[in-house]
Amino acid sequence: MITDKVDKINKNIMKNIEKLSTIGFHTVNILLIIFYLFPGSILGFYLYDNISLQPQITRDFIISSNHLYIFIILSVLGIFSYQNKKIFKFVIIYLFLLSIILELLHIIIPLRGFEWTDLLGNIVGVMFGIVIYKVKNKYV
Repeated sequence: MITDKVDKINKNIMKNIEKLSTIGFHTVNILLIIFYLFPGSILGFYLYDNISLQPQITRDFIISSNHLYIFIILSVLGIFSYQNKKIFKFVIIYLFLLSIILELLHIIIPLRGFEWTDLLGNIVGVMFGIVIYKVKNKYV
């Protein structure tokens, strides 16, 4: 009887966590698209009063660190939000396509430029999200 109540509470908690992660995924997704398609840097404008200056979280290594971090966050939120849904594979494909298409659009957006290191950062970020998901499922 007590275990039934605990199971019900756990299921309720997991539903709420899934709802929050889904809302987080869609929010980060929309913000990412806005920031990516804006001609210039919104953060640079607010932080430095310079639209052409992009804030840097950490130094870039072989790939763009900013792009890596945001796509890890977006991928983890998306993957864990939809891991038990029929559209899970679609979400994975969407994340890869988003990471490529957004960077390619920088070719035509004023004050933005396509960079291979940014594209690689995006793709590696999605791959890290998938690895985190697989490790979590294997050991937890």
